[in-house]
Amino acid sequence: MARADELAAHSEQPGGLTRVSLSPEYRAASERVMGWMREAGMTARLDAIGNVAGRYEGERAGLPCLMLGSHLDTVRDAGRYDGMLGVICAIECVQALHSAGRRLPFAIEVLGFTDEEGVRFGVTLLGSRALAGTLDPALLEAKDRNGMTMAEALRGFGLDPARIGTAARSRGELLAYAELHIEQGPVLEAEGLPVGVVTAINGYTRMRVSIEGTAGHAGTVPMALRRDALAAAAECVLAVERAAASEPEVVATVGRLEALPGAINVIPGGARFTVDVRAPDDARRLRAAARIEKEISSICARRGVALASERTQEQGVTACSPWLIERLARAVEGEGLRVRRLPSGAGHDGMALQTIADIGMLFVRCANGISHNPAEAIRAADAAAGARVLLRFIEEFRPRELQ
Repeated sequence: MARADELAAHSEQPGGLTRVSLSPEYRAASERVMGWMREAGMTARLDAIGNVAGRYEGERAGLPCLMLGSHLDTVRDAGRYDGMLGVICAIECVQALHSAGRRLPFAIEVLGFTDEEGVRFGVTLLGSRALAGTLDPALLEAKDRNGMTMAEALRGFGLDPARIGTAARSRGELLAYAELHIEQGPVLEAEGLPVGVVTAINGYTRMRVSIEGTAGHAGTVPMALRRDALAAAAECVLAVERAAASEPEVVATVGRLEALPGAINVIPGGARFTVDVRAPDDARRLRAAARIEKEISSICARRGVALASERTQEQGVTACSPWLIERLARAVEGEGLRVRRLPSGAGHDGMALQTIADIGMLFVRCANGISHNPAEAIRAADAAAGARVLLRFIEEFRPRELQ
């Protein structure tokens, strides 16, 4: 818990927590994490995309690894456990092995991924996608809100964009990937359980929508003659809400909305907004996304405004591997706790890593299910329970072919 507090101090936001990838604050947090890794008996380095990578060798050097970890970047005005808890707990587990002088028949690698949240460049899972070898080189030209490209940010961080490919790992190097993470939802708290075993990560569809109307003087254009882009966008936001509510277990969010030119006395001539649609079932998600697109198109046509819409990201449901679900469940039972299996509504780095490794996840209860918020909170006892379960999982882990 003290380490989570210490990492939270590395923030661009006074009195709060904001730490985007490849920033000075991210550099400071990464250096601190690498120091903890080395204290725990690991070698530690930054890879070509800026992931923090620690390795604890097995009974002999060069063995395939069980990979653990989470991310070190945050959303804006964040809580201090999302991502960080998984990295810290993994380091604690390796520290316990190292203190006992134990080496296992496999290596352990702990990753602190960069830009899982997608805050800086608008694209999520950058570090884990680079590690999986699926990062599109075209994304190097993606820009942050200050106009800096990812390639420029990498160079400013001391990394070479041309070497991103060297961060990629092969399936033969990884025995599995397991991540401990706060639940970011209310299920475990409602059932009085400190931990839960994740069955799958919900799929998502993300859209970027641009509406063009006609700007005009707020005092001179009659209501019936307006082509107000923001009013059209407001109606679209409510259509997004209705479309999601029409499909079981689908959720949809307009998380960003901008009016242009943004003056108090000017009718908005432009509006931009994002749409995020998620569900544990791909068919329902895709139906909801299609309905949202149809509704938005109809609203804009009726209001006489121009529409440009695109799907910026699409990810199907990522199932956790049954054998890892079972191994995590045994570890939970081994600590005398009831096993609760549940899906993850939030996205995680495992979505990218499933292309090169079987994945599993362990949730830790969080207060009121609040996350991506300064009010995000966990109990020390729950963090300890999660760490004990993770350590038991590591100690009892065997590759899939030996299960």
